[in-house]
Amino acid sequence: MKNPQLSFFNRLTLALRAFWRILTHDGFAGDILRLERGEPDRPASAVPQPPKSAALRETLPDSALQLLALLQQEGRFIDFLQENVTAYSDAEIGGAARVVHEGCHKVIGDYFQIEPVRSEAEGARLTLPTGFDAAAVRLTGNVVGQPPFAGTLMHRGWRVIGIKLPKLAEGHDVRVLAPAEVEL
Repeated sequence: MKNPQLSFFNRLTLALRAFWRILTHDGFAGDILRLERGEPDRPASAVPQPPKSAALRETLPDSALQLLALLQQEGRFIDFLQENVTAYSDAEIGGAARVVHEGCHKVIGDYFQIEPVRSEAEGARLTLPTGFDAAAVRLTGNVVGQPPFAGTLMHRGWRVIGIKLPKLAEGHDVRVLAPAEVEL
């Protein structure tokens, strides 16, 4: 089976989802911190199962806004997304996407340590045992019954195992993703 290549935007979306999950899920963030410290994995029986209907809570947007600002600074990410690309040729869009990809890839590499959720190759057959981490593996297709589940790995997933965002100066307005530029 041929392994599908994910586009830059699909990979970026996955990275942002993983980043958001760290900000919004205490258990996931704790697991990342434990991995970063080199502590052993918890046995599957000790892994708490997500509640059936978890209460929603507000999150602070500062880190998400800081990431957007870094993506804009290095990759002109927001400029690219705000541009109406329908008037441009595929070659022109491809050239712009290459610049955006290079800059955004640098940001992700500089500030995040990311690894695949699953080590198997995409397209591999695998079995998910009872107690598998449902937050790290999404079942698709004809999902019926109880684990163990046998299926094909369509995407390895991504998880953040380290974050080192720059510190912000006191009073820095994170809502300004890119200051306006005025040439004199």
